Amino acid sequence: MCGLCGEIRFDGRTAEAGILDAMLPRLARRGPDHEGRHLDGAVALGHRRLAIIDLSPRANQPLVDPDTGLAIVFNGTIYNYPELRKELRVRGHAFRTTGDTEVILKAYAEWGSDCVQRLHGMFAFAIHDPRRRRLFLARDRMGIKPLYYTLDRHRFRFASNSQALLAAGGVDTGLDSVALHHLFTLHAVVPAPRTVLRGLRKLPPAHHLTVHADGRRELVRYWDLEATRPADGPRDEAEWIEAVHEALREAVRRRLAIADVPVGVLLSGGLDSSLLVALLAEAGVEHIRTYSVGFEDQPEEAGSEFEYSDQVVAMYETDHHRYHIPNDQVLARLPEAVDAMAEPMFGQDAVAFYLLAERVSRSVKVVQSGQGADEVFAGYFWYPRMAEETGPAEERFARHYFDRDHEEYCEMTALECPHFDYTKGLVAWHLTRPGAETFIDQVLRFDVTTLIVDDPVKRVDNMTMAWGLEARVPFLDQKLVELAARMPPEYKLGSGGKHVLKRIARGRLPDAVIDRPKGYFPVPALKYVRGPFLEFMRDILDARACRERGLYRRRYVDRLLAAPERHHTRLQGSKLWHLALLELWLQRHVDNRSREIP
Repeated sequence: MCGLCGEIRFDGRTAEAGILDAMLPRLARRGPDHEGRHLDGAVALGHRRLAIIDLSPRANQPLVDPDTGLAIVFNGTIYNYPELRKELRVRGHAFRTTGDTEVILKAYAEWGSDCVQRLHGMFAFAIHDPRRRRLFLARDRMGIKPLYYTLDRHRFRFASNSQALLAAGGVDTGLDSVALHHLFTLHAVVPAPRTVLRGLRKLPPAHHLTVHADGRRELVRYWDLEATRPADGPRDEAEWIEAVHEALREAVRRRLAIADVPVGVLLSGGLDSSLLVALLAEAGVEHIRTYSVGFEDQPEEAGSEFEYSDQVVAMYETDHHRYHIPNDQVLARLPEAVDAMAEPMFGQDAVAFYLLAERVSRSVKVVQSGQGADEVFAGYFWYPRMAEETGPAEERFARHYFDRDHEEYCEMTALECPHFDYTKGLVAWHLTRPGAETFIDQVLRFDVTTLIVDDPVKRVDNMTMAWGLEARVPFLDQKLVELAARMPPEYKLGSGGKHVLKRIARGRLPDAVIDRPKGYFPVPALKYVRGPFLEFMRDILDARACRERGLYRRRYVDRLLAAPERHHTRLQGSKLWHLALLELWLQRHVDNRSREIP
């Protein structure tokens, strides 16, 4: 896991080392172990390394193949790289390292752009191909690893985060009106290629992009998720349970085995992360390292899930670390968490992951995490509610998911309100395209391929990598996701959601953990906004920068400030926090983009 950056110029000029000087410091926390640079004519590549596989200096990046001249910068982990390495050896390729980065480089040399079809894992990478005078970039199927870029008639630049690209300068930081509509409607999701800034874009998941030295570009989707019943798949519930159990067990095993450093588990106390612990124990792992975080309770909601995580710890006698963080520390550290956000993130658990990752990174470099299970196996409360309704797919979805309808968005923004409901149009396109058999199949495919990328996958990546901690997500394993997408929806929606996982967990976890109501990673002070948190948000929204930006209608802001606890979204988020978070992000990333990130 690392940070990467670079550029290719189209104007005949040589790439300058100063561009890397500007970008690499903004990537240092993603890769604290080594900094590397490679300049070759119109191309510059930069890399910050977090050493996890092949810890030797020979695996540092950028990695250049002396036989072909190919150079790569890579972020992620390829879980099937040992098998690919053997195949490539048979085909005549020699290796100088023992890690996965060189395997990608040799795979590209052997198969060209088709190499991505063979990669099983999470990845974002860029390969400079000097013989063909082009840059080849790719992103994994689920969008677990980020890849941002900027483009003008002179050059194309890319990086693992927006902070690096903003530091390099030349970015149009005007607000993207369509992206803003998505952000405030679609639960903080801004699907690729857009971001809230007009000049900042991101490579979509499951795509690769070729950028030629003359400026030509070719964007190709190399994978899609099929959500239809297989003719030759499992036939009944028992067979589906067995197939999912085996696929999940293999996903957990690979994410443990492919590392030359210890691997821990972020244990929330929910079913998903608890099941990871059980499967690691089933695989024979002893002294499993587990980590939990909790916050102060509010009258309406508990601030931790320790009562459940403690039961799992006791059952498996894990090497457990439990952290309790008071509200005053949450408030004091909030700006740091916002600094780590490549894009605005409304999820209240962003700061939770940030503060947990800080502590976890002191003892391990890699953790497994339970993100993705709810989206893949229908664990959220809104899925069955959507399923019970009738009418156009986008209307059924919007009634239970949208944070604001189009009318309220127009009431909120002081910018020109669009005549077209951009977000509902986007949802309609995703839900009605071919390859999904039922409405719930459509929704879950949309969630897994699009929504989850921005919430919560991006959140986990940003907050853990801010501390040089790699988070691996077994529930988003390609083979497991493809299997689950073909499963009949009733095996997911049953038992209040995640039926198959609950069947697998029975006998492996305490019943209280399996049968508990669905929980979240709670930071109640950001949901039930009062006291110092309310004053913090008031100061942000009353600031001169906010008023001069002219993004919000003051009448709407004042109504939320007067009674923040009366204004929650359908998914129970604070609407006031949404406004304050975006404004704070803009102040710290755009208004102050020359400021060093600590």
